[in-house]
Amino acid sequence: MHAEEGFVEYTEALDWLHGLLAFGQRPGLERMQWVLKELGHPERRVPFIHVAGTNGKGSTCAYLTQMLMEAGYSVGTFTSPYLIDFRERIRFNGNMISEEDLLQLVNEVKSLVTRCEQETEFGSPTEFEVITLIAILYYARVARPAVVVWETGLGGRLDSTNAVIPLVSVITNIGLDHTHVLGDNLVDIAREKAGIIKPGVPVVTGETRPEVLAVFQERVSQTHSTLYQFGKDFHGEQISEQLGEQQFRYRSIHRRHESTYRLTMNGGHQTDNASVALMTIDVLRNYFSFLLEEEELFRGLQQTRWPGRLEIVSPRPLVLLDGAHNQEGMEALVSSLDRLLPQGKNLHLLFSGLADKPLSQMAETLIPLRSRMKSIHVTTFDFPRAADATALHDAFQTGGWEAELLDAVPDWRAFLLAWTKEKQAAKSDDCLVVCGSLYFIAQVRAFFPTTAEEAGE
Repeated sequence: MHAEEGFVEYTEALDWLHGLLAFGQRPGLERMQWVLKELGHPERRVPFIHVAGTNGKGSTCAYLTQMLMEAGYSVGTFTSPYLIDFRERIRFNGNMISEEDLLQLVNEVKSLVTRCEQETEFGSPTEFEVITLIAILYYARVARPAVVVWETGLGGRLDSTNAVIPLVSVITNIGLDHTHVLGDNLVDIAREKAGIIKPGVPVVTGETRPEVLAVFQERVSQTHSTLYQFGKDFHGEQISEQLGEQQFRYRSIHRRHESTYRLTMNGGHQTDNASVALMTIDVLRNYFSFLLEEEELFRGLQQTRWPGRLEIVSPRPLVLLDGAHNQEGMEALVSSLDRLLPQGKNLHLLFSGLADKPLSQMAETLIPLRSRMKSIHVTTFDFPRAADATALHDAFQTGGWEAELLDAVPDWRAFLLAWTKEKQAAKSDDCLVVCGSLYFIAQVRAFFPTTAEEAGE
């Protein structure tokens, strides 16, 4: 491609994409629909599994991807945010989109983005809309997978990923996150997520609360879809759990027998996520004749890894990274730490978060760990919406934590180096938990030398 027709270097294309961030988050599907129509509706040539939910989306997508790949299917996976490399968002059979393919697709859509801004009343597509568009083109024209695991960005109804009609829709759960966009109560947020439910498309949900299920049931009655509910149509029950391994039983209305599976991902909530993924597979087998053997499902679940979810990045001293970034995520983290770590083990916290999150409530959610918590280190990091350390210090005090436990850290990298060195020298059995934001976790994960290669494949 000649320079006058588009970008020559991958880095130029990436800079242009990031430049679209200036347009912010603008809910609405009209820009996506206009561009997809101009391109001849490439999304209609791709079979999607659409996954929404406040928490557990990423893990559920990872389980689905791994099980389908174990069964020999070629699988696209579209997720956000990324941890180390921007291209992690668009994967094919576990591998990131190549720089060459991304460059070529950016050059293809760039003129359409300009036309949408100049020729329509809708304005310029946002960064996330363009990334979604590139993913659709990549899967429709370049990779051509048998199926794409398709994660929503924010909400559901007006999210750019909702421009597709999937084989099955999945809603993991509903929690209070992004309330400034989606609404400040569970019912309003549930309505937004339920917007991914399409006419005649089966729906799988891990939600169990009556007020949320009522919203989903109202929606499926309008769309004539079938709703499969956790605890009613399918069940997952944990049998055993230790750091690095857990087992659970699973059964569903589409199976004659109960099955036992093993997970290597930590956290009791992972059995719920894996059960939602298994029910989605059951739907694919029953509705669309997907062929997956029991041993392929077993291997797929056992081999699934999802970075930054109760992930051990240093065994001694023990350092755990967790992507908890809202109250529900913090509750799951507290529950997991209580079950997985011996009661005598001292805990230390390195925390950073985004300024638009309910930080004092998140801090308050950690109070059950008070008897084991020896220090809390709050810090900021390089991200536009990151809260500063002073605000985080105040949030933890408002959340009920004593000032003497709290420490504002100006440089988290220097802190990590000093902390791990000190604990190694003392042969300490203490554990450092790093949490508060997926974006923060991404930067911390890249700091640990053994993890950058894994995330970048």
